[in-house]
Amino acid sequence: MSVIGNLAAKSIPRIRGERKLEIFLTKTPLEGALIIDAKFFRDERGFFIENYHKQRFAQVGITDEFVQDNHSRSAAKVLRGMHYQDKSAPMAKLVRCTIGAIFDVVVDLRVGSPTFGNWFGLELTAENMRQIFVPSGFAHGFVVLSDVAEVQYKCTGFYTPAAEGTLAWNDPAIGIVWPIHDPVLSKRDSQGISLRQYLDKPAFYYSK
Repeated sequence: MSVIGNLAAKSIPRIRGERKLEIFLTKTPLEGALIIDAKFFRDERGFFIENYHKQRFAQVGITDEFVQDNHSRSAAKVLRGMHYQDKSAPMAKLVRCTIGAIFDVVVDLRVGSPTFGNWFGLELTAENMRQIFVPSGFAHGFVVLSDVAEVQYKCTGFYTPAAEGTLAWNDPAIGIVWPIHDPVLSKRDSQGISLRQYLDKPAFYYSK
């Protein structure tokens, strides 16, 4: 199930790539953040899916160059986020859950954006094989809904600690409605900054 965060519910237009590409994009209420569904094949042997194809993604508008692949394993109720890298080392992500289930969240951090400070969340699971594209300019995080979850994501930039920021997962000014109220957090993630503190030194500005 997808949740439209603190934005008014409305019909979200669906963009379909050429039929032969078997890639389907859905716009979220946050400009630039996209849900990606790819056709997959399942039979008695298991399944096969082509989760990334540079040429096919480019044909439906995702032309970013990915340079690093990350893979995390987390126990039940673990919450990782809300993370971003500033303009000195910007990073977009293509995120999927390959074992278990997570509730994945993005927050618009582009000052001047019509949706600045708003959030969007959806379930990514090993069963639905759905992905979300998170552009630079957004904070990203997730909480584990299953006993264990593995998350894999492609990144357009290299991990750069000096550029990294952490937004508070429970900032009431953002109001993310997490499905788990007592998450397991790292020390860093428990000390994220508020949106108000972020505005003292913004990392991103909106431009059309």
